[in-house]
Amino acid sequence: MTKSLEELTATMIDAARRAGAEAADALAVEATSLDIEVRQGALEHAERSEATDIGLRVFIGRRQAVVSASDTRRDTIATMAERAVAMAREAPEDSTAGLAGPDQLAQDRDCSALQLADPSGEPGPDDLKDRALRCEAAAAAVQGVSVVDHASAGYGRHRVHMAASNGFSGGYERSSHSLACSAITGSGTAMETDYYGETLSWREDLPSPEEVGRTAAERTVARAGARKPATGAFPVLFDERVAASLVGHLLSAINGAAIVRGSSWARDLLGRQILPETMSLIEDPHRPRTALSRVFDAEGLATARRAIVDNGVLTGWTLDLASARKLNLDPTGNAARGTSSVPSPASWNVALTQGSASRADLIRDMGTGLVVTSMIGSSINLTTGDYSRGASGFWVENGEVQYPVNECTIAGNLRDMLATLVPANDARAYRSRVVPSLLVEGLTLAGN
Repeated sequence: MTKSLEELTATMIDAARRAGAEAADALAVEATSLDIEVRQGALEHAERSEATDIGLRVFIGRRQAVVSASDTRRDTIATMAERAVAMAREAPEDSTAGLAGPDQLAQDRDCSALQLADPSGEPGPDDLKDRALRCEAAAAAVQGVSVVDHASAGYGRHRVHMAASNGFSGGYERSSHSLACSAITGSGTAMETDYYGETLSWREDLPSPEEVGRTAAERTVARAGARKPATGAFPVLFDERVAASLVGHLLSAINGAAIVRGSSWARDLLGRQILPETMSLIEDPHRPRTALSRVFDAEGLATARRAIVDNGVLTGWTLDLASARKLNLDPTGNAARGTSSVPSPASWNVALTQGSASRADLIRDMGTGLVVTSMIGSSINLTTGDYSRGASGFWVENGEVQYPVNECTIAGNLRDMLATLVPANDARAYRSRVVPSLLVEGLTLAGN
């Protein structure tokens, strides 16, 4: 008889104790996904997957080991526990390894208020195919599109349960619905491509297939005739589509694991101003229907809203238990893990303060410069913050867009870039990273 995820985690904890573990935690994940792709009005690819994965972490003193499997039979779990304990006995000691204390555990483990799972259920393959075809047809109808390269619709649902020998037991269910489309304009060496896609927890929150297809096509056609921009120092406007990447670099730099290693360019910035004083970066793991929402983390600690940057000042690191112990700080409820890994720090939903100006206002005010709408590659020096990325977008002169550009590189230093940000007011509130278009002064462009 099939066991529930809660029963599986309890079975793993019991098996770990019988094998000699002094403490243990267990994770069980059940995932289903369905993806449909169409091309030229016909089904091109359909894929469905279902899996249940389990992971067990055991402790012998301050030694730990992790094992995982996709076989949930009782004898397999017993073997997992025995191997994990044997591995832990041979592992090096880590003075910061260990479960949370009972007084640290989340008391409220009910995730229902977050509305993480769409109650509409799983769509059928024909439904997803129809949505993908409508998306493709809308893109193909836009004048200037040579071919619709990709149109797809997908669905995913996964259930998670975690338990530990310290008394924690909690789980949740999460769903996702997706639509995506990419198109091509031109031919030969003059071909240009662009895309649009969304993945959201509830189907009713998705834009229509027609909107997705049309937006992808319009973005693509706008790129026709792209050429290299001038070389020099210019203001750069990171379009809302890509602006979240700048916040992502900051989140990586304040991750407790990087701070512990001493390898972060932000390691000496705690308590110092890193953004303009009018801007804050707020983490909120309790936003309904949002991809990174949760009421407890992967170590059973309660999550909470916090100001990572408050009026421009960096207030703290993103910490799991181990990194907090290494730094002699309190954990922030930001542990994440998979079935085959130990917990590590991760960020949840964040929102950057928006400005009062529109994207068009910032373009008007920037004079001559570059609007970046897509980026490729990445050369980020994690220790110094030196930044260099390939980019494409639109060249601006006298405050007006003149022509599309490609094959250029933008470079600067993240400390300087973040300190001079000017935000627009166009962030999409439903994203897990709510970040508006951002204007940065004085970046180096390498083009012609």
